[in-house]
Amino acid sequence: MQALKESILKLITETSTNLPPDVRKAIRKAREMENAGTRSAIALSTIAQNIVMAEENVSPICQDTGLPTFKIKVPVHINQLEITRVIREAIAEATKKGVLRPNSVDSLTGENSGNNLGEGTPVISFEQWEKDEIEVRLILKGGGCENKNIQYSLPCELEGLGRAGRDLDGIRKCILHSVYQAQGQGCSAGFIGVGIGGDRTTGFELAKKQLFRHVDDTNPDPKLAELEEYIMEKANTLSIGTMGFGGNVTLLGCKIGSMNRIPASFYVSVAYNCWAYRRQGITIDPKTGEILNWLYTSEEKVNVQMDEDNAAAKDRREIVLHTPVTEEQVRDLKVGDIVIINGPIHTGRDALHKYLIDHDAPVDLNGSIIYHCGPVMLKDEDGNWQVKAAGPTTSIREEPYQGDIIRKFGIRAVIGKGGMGQKTLQAMKEHGAVYLNAIGGAAQYYADCITSVDGVDFLEFGVPEAMWHMQVKGFAAIVTMDAHGNSLHEDVDKTSLEKLAKLKEPVFK
Repeated sequence: MQALKESILKLITETSTNLPPDVRKAIRKAREMENAGTRSAIALSTIAQNIVMAEENVSPICQDTGLPTFKIKVPVHINQLEITRVIREAIAEATKKGVLRPNSVDSLTGENSGNNLGEGTPVISFEQWEKDEIEVRLILKGGGCENKNIQYSLPCELEGLGRAGRDLDGIRKCILHSVYQAQGQGCSAGFIGVGIGGDRTTGFELAKKQLFRHVDDTNPDPKLAELEEYIMEKANTLSIGTMGFGGNVTLLGCKIGSMNRIPASFYVSVAYNCWAYRRQGITIDPKTGEILNWLYTSEEKVNVQMDEDNAAAKDRREIVLHTPVTEEQVRDLKVGDIVIINGPIHTGRDALHKYLIDHDAPVDLNGSIIYHCGPVMLKDEDGNWQVKAAGPTTSIREEPYQGDIIRKFGIRAVIGKGGMGQKTLQAMKEHGAVYLNAIGGAAQYYADCITSVDGVDFLEFGVPEAMWHMQVKGFAAIVTMDAHGNSLHEDVDKTSLEKLAKLKEPVFK
């Protein structure tokens, strides 16, 4: 059992810290398709750098290590209860080591278990097979992309595409719409798994199952293979691009499965996955518990970095800001500017924003910057907090609070990913604040910018939701919402909807 635990721990660590070759190839191809110096090209360059740093540091690629989901195949005689116990022990140890972020939260009390264990976490499902070995597959799917999963009940009306009927062409429209609705909030460019049929539960299970396929495989069903190829081509004409910045690449992979349904229901379920496509698998000797093979590896070393990494952005302005920031400095910024931040910033997510609506802040936030981030934190042997991973979280969740908090506390900038809505944009225009889009998933890149941790408040909310006070140096982000009412996110959404509408006419009979 000790050898089995070590094997599972190796699987968790590899999944969290090292992207498999097929995913790296897809990202490399995306980089080759983007024009050097554009916003999307800069984002992909940062992503490539982050991938290398995570592997070298053996630290999480993205700070949101999601809900660990295991798919396991076992011989008939294997004790599944014992495997479950070992997996839970390995999950707790991986969390303690900072390989996983503590993500298991009681839905009723909001209490974080601190070790990723709790009712329903991690997710473990078993299937028996006739082989003598054990197969364990793991996917770490973060909340940003999980929140962009979507399920359609046919027939339905879709924005830009009109009626989607109960046929292959209706399915086509649903899948295209799923890519459009994700925009940059799911850390595009992304991958999608699609489940056709089933009920609401099995449809999503089928969709997620597709994410365990290899990126470059071919669907054995000719109709689905044709549909996958079509979606890959047309989704990349929507110009959503990496992080929703606009660009040539929006989708990195599309895998579709189908199952029977009942006459009354016709579901198309889509599981969206960010570029940080963290899934891996192993086969295990049931007698020794040791790893026999890795399922998503190859002898080929895939380099995601390119010679163009140092290419200058076209017509960009680069402004250095030292916090606290003045209104005059903020009013001078415009959409597209690259901002380099030095000085103190403060993290804040869902629990903190809810708290600040009715309470005072524990520190002076006037002129400050709030970072939508739930970092992975560990204490060193001297009792000091160290940042293991610190990329941005999806900002739109804070839309009900953000505008009011900007006005109440005098905040001048918000860092996050995916943009925010009209209420926040209006508050930024009135008060003088900007939204800075960091690169989603680039947890090592941004952790490297944090020079020290000054303290923490509200640790009772759990590590991801606590308010961390950090010193940063050379922290780069792009202005995507400025203090003059301009929003890159609105512009990209409008353009991509126009392009989506051009795909309205039937294609599959």
